[in-house]
Amino acid sequence: MAKGTIATIKEKNLIINNIIEVMLARNNFLICGHKSPDEDCIASMVAFAILLTKFDKFPQIFLPGSVPDNLQYLLKICKYNSIRIVSGKKRIMNSVDAIVICDTPKRSMLDISTRIGRMMNDDAIVKIEIDHHLGGDSDYIGMPAYSLVTAASSASELVGYLALKLRNRKKVLNKYLISDPFSRNFVLAILTGILGDTQKGQFLKSRREKKFYDIFSGMYNSILERMTVRDTNFTNMEQIFQELQHLTEKEVACYDFINERRHFSDSIGYVILHEDEMEYLNSEFDNEIITTVTKAIANTLAEKSGRLSLICFADGKGTEKLVQFRMRRGHLFRSFDLRDVLQLLNISNGGGHEGAIGFRFPKKSIPDMDEYVAGMIPQIEQAVGRTLKA
Repeated sequence: MAKGTIATIKEKNLIINNIIEVMLARNNFLICGHKSPDEDCIASMVAFAILLTKFDKFPQIFLPGSVPDNLQYLLKICKYNSIRIVSGKKRIMNSVDAIVICDTPKRSMLDISTRIGRMMNDDAIVKIEIDHHLGGDSDYIGMPAYSLVTAASSASELVGYLALKLRNRKKVLNKYLISDPFSRNFVLAILTGILGDTQKGQFLKSRREKKFYDIFSGMYNSILERMTVRDTNFTNMEQIFQELQHLTEKEVACYDFINERRHFSDSIGYVILHEDEMEYLNSEFDNEIITTVTKAIANTLAEKSGRLSLICFADGKGTEKLVQFRMRRGHLFRSFDLRDVLQLLNISNGGGHEGAIGFRFPKKSIPDMDEYVAGMIPQIEQAVGRTLKA
């Protein structure tokens, strides 16, 4: 059956809610696109993967072929958002429990391996579809209840629309410690896909398409203006590329600085960033780069340790100096609920979910961060040991 636009707003909202529920309930996502992927295909896959990382999920993008030079920055975004790219050299990790198909008109155009083909026929794996190709010889690939297939300028626009709906789910965002799903890299990926499929906005057809183009381009300009010293808006894609390359170079420098300070106990990979180190980071990098990089390192340390990660940093912003803590759990270590750490350490000013938590103390109550972490780690190790024995 040829694909058609979703008939009603009610039906579209139901499908979006279904997709969000899968994003929250499942953990290991494989994201696929069409053969010889273009800007919108790659950008929509990257954008969806970025959304998943915000909910502490493990996304893998299947890209077996080469990626054009002018889109390499999207792969750099993946590196610093803990998104695994699966190609001929890298195998799919973990047991996939959800597949996301982006920007693909019909199943015969899917760029997948034999193994993924078997997964597509497994009813236990949820198949989400994000696409804007309608009519002709198109055909649905995903499960009907999870297919956001409707009229749009691009698949990337539909991922952006999904994020706009997520933005209103404040309880969900608070649980996962998400201040806003629209980070710089997410908006950049969305805008890349829209510009790629509309020839830099020249072929926007409807008032609705122009509306969403204005929304996302306005977001991106606003974000970049806050992060850079530029005085003017970005008027073409080349300027966006140049600015992103500059910011990506800074991400590399920020990543290297923090990563050099990592340590490991038996079960925990951890980093402590003292006041002078945070002063340096804040003087050299904007807040989003620091946040993105520390989250990526926390994910990496959790996977390298096989169990948990801990990031401890001095926070001098605001009226009161704080010491902030972020903990994450490795994707294969699901038997340990990180919320138990809050109870174990009698922490009231904190929260999160079973896979990631955050908590904080006034700086005056922790005069020596190294000593505090040194005392905290054995208690957490003991709790992990009890879980392993259970």
